[in-house]
Amino acid sequence: MNTILVVDDDAHILKLVNIHLVQAGYSVIQASCAEDAFHKLETTLPDLAIVDVMMPGMNGFELTKILNEDYNIPVLLLTAKGEIEDKEKGFSAGSDDYVVKPFEPRELLFRVAAILRRFDKKNQETFEVGDMFIDRRSFEVTIGKQTLMLPLKEFELLALLASRPNQVFPRATIMEQIWGFDYEGDEQTLNTHIKRIRERLTKHTTCVTITTVRGVGYKLEVNGAC
Repeated sequence: MNTILVVDDDAHILKLVNIHLVQAGYSVIQASCAEDAFHKLETTLPDLAIVDVMMPGMNGFELTKILNEDYNIPVLLLTAKGEIEDKEKGFSAGSDDYVVKPFEPRELLFRVAAILRRFDKKNQETFEVGDMFIDRRSFEVTIGKQTLMLPLKEFELLALLASRPNQVFPRATIMEQIWGFDYEGDEQTLNTHIKRIRERLTKHTTCVTITTVRGVGYKLEVNGAC
């Protein structure tokens, strides 16, 4: 299930968008402003953000730039502004689409679906990151001429981090997606798996590394020279 972050200071719009997204099968995180959105991002990493332009404090253009550059999250701007200059500003900030209020819920949904199809590596069977090729069909990781057969949880964890290179995954998000909501173990399990994956990668490549972001989680970094 894809998770969508909706950021809007209008409670009515938040409720409306939430209803239609949930009915369409999405999980929704609601935030009333940019500060609230950043707080939610500490524990959950969404697949897409729907952001209103006109908000108190940090506006939607500024928030979009940060979500795009620092979190690698695609953004659909939702706003009452329809002038070409505002659209240009939105796309320059890194938005992936633009919907003007008032909007038809069906239009919002098909635009959301279109963005997710372009960006959702979680459902891709194969993809490359640096010099590493990941095949979810065979559960194989290939680096150069070496094929690694990892234990299932290690493979799933590496594939998750690699699905968004240079993107920080909160520890809670990783635990939820790899071990599930009802996992009764502690976070030491995650630490152990990360350590084992690092040891395997170190033997075969310098192009990709897993970095600890203290107090937040982990990210897979790609060496720009590779």
